Amino acid sequence: MTPTTSTQKVRRLAFEGKPAQGRQLQFLHKVRRPDPFRVRVEASDPSLTAAVGLVGLARWIRRHGVDAQLKKHFGALKRGASVVYPMAAQLRLLMDLQFTGRGRVFDLESCATDPLFAHLAGGSVPSIDTLYDDLARFDDPALETFDAMVSEHGLAPLRGKRHTMIHLDIDTTVEVVFGEQMEGARPGPNPRYHGRPSYHPILATVAETGTLAGIALRPGDTGFGEDDLPTLRRWIERVRHAVGPDCVIVVRMDAAGDCAKLLAMLDVLGVFYVIKAVMNRSLREAATLVTTWRTTDRDADGAPIRQVAEVPFARNVWKEQGVDVRVIALREKDRAHGRQLFLWCDFDWTTQAILTNARRHPEERSEDLDEIVRHYNGRAEVEPLIADLKGAWGIDQIPSQCYRANAAMLLLKALCFNLFVRYVAASRPQLVGWRTPWARQVLVLIPGRLVRSGRQWTLRVPPSARWLN
Repeated sequence: MTPTTSTQKVRRLAFEGKPAQGRQLQFLHKVRRPDPFRVRVEASDPSLTAAVGLVGLARWIRRHGVDAQLKKHFGALKRGASVVYPMAAQLRLLMDLQFTGRGRVFDLESCATDPLFAHLAGGSVPSIDTLYDDLARFDDPALETFDAMVSEHGLAPLRGKRHTMIHLDIDTTVEVVFGEQMEGARPGPNPRYHGRPSYHPILATVAETGTLAGIALRPGDTGFGEDDLPTLRRWIERVRHAVGPDCVIVVRMDAAGDCAKLLAMLDVLGVFYVIKAVMNRSLREAATLVTTWRTTDRDADGAPIRQVAEVPFARNVWKEQGVDVRVIALREKDRAHGRQLFLWCDFDWTTQAILTNARRHPEERSEDLDEIVRHYNGRAEVEPLIADLKGAWGIDQIPSQCYRANAAMLLLKALCFNLFVRYVAASRPQLVGWRTPWARQVLVLIPGRLVRSGRQWTLRVPPSARWLN
């Protein structure tokens, strides 16, 4: 059985579908598609819904106190005797919108006719203008509270478990803005749409759980720098509180993290780091002078194809900050990915360097240095996670011209992502590791019928959704 066939079989069984019967039908007859004009269509059942799974998700969310948290933290943003749609109810409505795969506030119009969606909204779906106005109510204290709530649910899978080591990946991404006059949308680093206004969020993910430890919106012309250190400190301290004092926290970051004040802060916080170094001229020269390369991998003929070495190098700014940084260089042959840096004219070696504060051991082996580099290479997991956040949760879809409203919507999407990852692990563990679109099809986008009889609402679902009971 090929891997593709095996994967398809697992996914089909998750939907409780019938296995393929090509082998049984091979000697009987060929499959023929029916005439679609002979299928009768009747648009006469207003009780049909396309998102039965919202009920199971809503039960789980309420059981974990999320509804109460929303009311406690954000209820004061919208008060008065004339309030029809309380803030907590509006946020839950937006969350249901995210869970069904609609990343834009404007997508509410397509869900307003769904009877279950309207029922969970309190029986009346507000206009999108009301939602835009409510998002604009968020101020700085409310955004800070929202950030703490995102971290709480992103780190919840770590609490109560004895982790010996966890990896915290710090990265940034670009949200391109195609509208006009949006607050904070400025031209900045943009690998695809050069010169376009954008936002430049920063985020931290926990590799072991696949959840967000924090996310923050930033203007588009903001690069990583000292202004981000208070945010990173806050997230790392929350991670430490979740895992306890004995767990090793490894912070991984690309070359943007080659910042002396960041390295000094990580030392103070008692965490390890593996950060890609900026290969400036002085570091390149130091790497070319190294003669103690240790081979960690060879090709079929026994020739070295992967070597590591510690480079005796220190930037002046590191000395000024009082940080002791080790520089581990890796050189490989035939690297097939990433930017390639060739330092030796006569040898086909590509080189990169990693910064770490891992202490030296008297009997350190080449495998130990290579393990430090491999810790950094594991950071590649954050890229598909960001792609999932953009493709399935729409974090790059900007809802408003108000900066704080956009920051609130980004945090809400991050909260939904964390809750959904936890819900998948709690309700259908066999789906852990699936990307959101597939898991959403199994857990949320299930057809059904919502009927009321004898003062009781009943949701009639297909047999594959019996787990909702």
